[in-house]
Amino acid sequence: MVLIIGGAYQGKLDYAKAAYGLEKSEIFTCTGQTREIDFSKKCIDHIECFVLACVQCGMDAQAYFQAHAADWAGSILICQDISGGVVPMGAELRAWRQSCGRLCQMLSERADRVSRIFCGLEQRLK
Repeated sequence: MVLIIGGAYQGKLDYAKAAYGLEKSEIFTCTGQTREIDFSKKCIDHIECFVLACVQCGMDAQAYFQAHAADWAGSILICQDISGGVVPMGAELRAWRQSCGRLCQMLSERADRVSRIFCGLEQRLK
């Protein structure tokens, strides 16, 4: 599995498309309402949106990924880094930030490769 992280609008998906030859049909994009992920797709984008939907409905995103570990073992997972900046005042957004960070820690431990994308450039972390 490959984990790609980075800030908003830094070129994470463009990098993944170029580096791994992805077609649009191979990419599943999570939304704020996503509570199930189509792991049949090669690439899962915007995992942070899935985590937000989980926080809003009381679901544990990390437990969901652990339960589906075999499904994403060969995937390219893309998550926006939401840990920077001012800590949100609202409890829900703080829980989102914490849950997203914990999920990325688990994913990075299991990943074969972890890359941070900044200004479209890859920084290989693992």
